[in-house]
Amino acid sequence: MMQKKIFLDLYKRILFIRTVEEQISNQYKNQEMRCPVHLSIGQEAAAVGLCVNLNKKDKMYSSHRCHAHYLAKGGSLNKMMSEIYGKKNGCSSGRGGSMHLFDEDVGLSNSIPIVGSNIPLAVGNALANKLNNLPNITVAMIGDGTVEEGVFHESLNFAIIKELPVLFFCENNFYSVMTHLKERQPENFLNKIGKLYNLRVDQLNEGNRVEEVYSKSKKMVDYIKKYKKPGLIVLNTHRYKEHCGPNEDINFGYRNVNEFNYWKNRDPILYCEKILKKNYKVSKNTLKKLKHETLKKCNNAFTFAKKSKLPKHYMAKEKVYSN
Repeated sequence: MMQKKIFLDLYKRILFIRTVEEQISNQYKNQEMRCPVHLSIGQEAAAVGLCVNLNKKDKMYSSHRCHAHYLAKGGSLNKMMSEIYGKKNGCSSGRGGSMHLFDEDVGLSNSIPIVGSNIPLAVGNALANKLNNLPNITVAMIGDGTVEEGVFHESLNFAIIKELPVLFFCENNFYSVMTHLKERQPENFLNKIGKLYNLRVDQLNEGNRVEEVYSKSKKMVDYIKKYKKPGLIVLNTHRYKEHCGPNEDINFGYRNVNEFNYWKNRDPILYCEKILKKNYKVSKNTLKKLKHETLKKCNNAFTFAKKSKLPKHYMAKEKVYSN
């Protein structure tokens, strides 16, 4: 059994991300956040279980659903919320918004909303690490839909041939916008990638069990750093909110209600709390206090972002490489 201190830390990180995104969902209607948001509510165990096994020099290249990745990697909540509110002190100076979180201080090199566009950048960074004989790995955060992009297969092929230290980390939430996996891919295609490419692949059917994500990720990160070869982790999870936006969408009819409830019953927060109470004898009052403290920290960041200054007009011309 995992040490209590470690498991409790994992829970706190999941709770933190969940609280932040629920507040984004609740406050989005005020129309002060003027950018699209892609929320990871329900998927938090993936980012947390992975990122605790990375250091700041292990670079991550994320996608449109990047809040959890940024926060799990150690990013500043004040900087993230200021960015989403379009403020000057945001992690991308207010010019990127929710889908363009950049923060080299914690090793989040970029977040790119165009599906698959982060992959060749991650592979390029892994190549640079190899040429410079650096011990770090690079992580490309992808979803199940990204596996259908040509750039995934081209980059994976290149990484295998060149033996690059890069981890492809796939959060399979089964939906590309409103289309289920079974309508987009051959049966069990994600499970067959390892054999197709002679690649080490670790599959997690219960991707909401954070201690399993932690264990699998640690072994894979250690493998990549030791052997300087690529690897792929595919874990199953589920998002609760609409593809893009703060709202519920179960009434749209594209999701099977039984499937949705299956994952709701395996919620990362509920799962952790059950383990904490049963195996580690953590009281309900302790959990309640943690939630109160987390919400207070979250609300302080929202207040900070709202009170922060907007960028000056001349800043729109900064860091522009073409016109």
